[in-house]
Amino acid sequence: MNLFALLSERFEAALDCPGVVPVGAAAGASGPAWTYRDLDDASARFSAALRGRGVEPGDRVLVQVPKSVEAVALYLGVLRCGGVYVPLNTAYTEREVAFFVSDASPRVVVRGAAGSGDPGADAEPRSVGIDALWEEARSLDPDPAVEPRRGDDLAAICYTSGTTGRSKGAMITHGNLTSNALALHEIWGFEPGDVLLHALPIFHVHGLFVALHTAFLNASKVLFLPAFDAAEVRHLLPEATVLMGVPTFYSRLLAEPGFGSADCESIRLFVSGSAPLTEAVWGDFEARTGHRILERYGMTEAGMITSNPLLGERVAGTVGFPLPGVEVRAVGEDGIEVAAGEVGTLEIRGPNLFPGYWGLPEKTAEEMRDDGFFVTGDLASVDGEGRVTLVGRGKDLVIAGGFNVYPKEVEDRLNEVPGVAESAVIGAPHADLGEGVVAVLVAEDSPVEDDTLRAALGAGLARYKHPRRFYWVGDLPRNAMGKVQKNVLRERYRDAYCG
Repeated sequence: MNLFALLSERFEAALDCPGVVPVGAAAGASGPAWTYRDLDDASARFSAALRGRGVEPGDRVLVQVPKSVEAVALYLGVLRCGGVYVPLNTAYTEREVAFFVSDASPRVVVRGAAGSGDPGADAEPRSVGIDALWEEARSLDPDPAVEPRRGDDLAAICYTSGTTGRSKGAMITHGNLTSNALALHEIWGFEPGDVLLHALPIFHVHGLFVALHTAFLNASKVLFLPAFDAAEVRHLLPEATVLMGVPTFYSRLLAEPGFGSADCESIRLFVSGSAPLTEAVWGDFEARTGHRILERYGMTEAGMITSNPLLGERVAGTVGFPLPGVEVRAVGEDGIEVAAGEVGTLEIRGPNLFPGYWGLPEKTAEEMRDDGFFVTGDLASVDGEGRVTLVGRGKDLVIAGGFNVYPKEVEDRLNEVPGVAESAVIGAPHADLGEGVVAVLVAEDSPVEDDTLRAALGAGLARYKHPRRFYWVGDLPRNAMGKVQKNVLRERYRDAYCG
């Protein structure tokens, strides 16, 4: 049940075909194509290096490195030797990384940009730069062994923050990843000759598990951009057949002068996820290109959960039907399933669902029902055909440009700033990012300068979490129980990014 064994089987018929091809000369990432033989060989060498550093089955390997083909090979090497891959956002600060290292207790920490030789500021004995590890791996004979794993053995731990402020490590098994990859490969109709244009980060579910796993199961050529650049993506679209992106990708492509159907003649599938796709962008994209973007819904704890159909009606504003083997239901506050079409809290169950949070059995128990359903916290309706429409979030999560921003984490930092009595962080509609982060603050005496707030946040929070708008008020609105009414604030500042 080792996921790598399944991927390796698919590589066999395409060993000398292009696998991952670095592209994007404008971003300095162009380089020779890696064949599937190259990927297999590099994964075996990384596996040997990791084993040499004491990694045994079940040991965590924490990785914070920029996107590169070497990073992909490292991920495959971790799977191959039975390790547990722990990817971190490259924007995390030293303070944030220190928590993850302490929590995950990794055997090896890999950091630094490929080509820099710099492992980052972390100088602990477990830490090694990716360049140094790659050089070490290349000096070793490849280890062809694939460590036997069960379906319920861990393959990865992906951290997702919570509204309590503490990040939670979602434990993802080989069985979870395998079931999700096979289901997506089937329902999205991957076929011989498909070419994936990959412009997503590879430190989270979308870019690493959804995009790469489906492409690898197909032994597809992957055009590998270091990051999304609208002009570069537009230039490469004629060489691809599939693009997976966040809504921001599509809004920025629409902003390209003259972008339209001529750019998309080779594409058979555009997929959007990680944040809500507005009906306006969906409609504009269809009008300009003739393509209906396929929107799907997932989360760290379950990979992909639902998808609009490849064949059949794709409805703007909905996230489609449950994947094969996945069950969904919307329940009321009493825990009883609501009638078709009515709004409730979405709960899910299936082979894609994680077993729980790393080291947090009580938190796991809070979010799991006795019958195995997981409480997503998202509000949704499920119609009589099983189509799911998300209508909001029970939690106050903000999704800016496809990245999760958890308000309490930002609020905690703002509240540490001298002169700030209290704060509330919300999301407001943003034409490009989907949502922009907004901070509403109460001063102890007089308002603090915006630059002072930004400097304080920059010392401990990744930049994508920073508010771009600050508003000062006399008091925060509260209900009878004293809880801040963020719904009131969201309505009050909904036009924060307009104009």
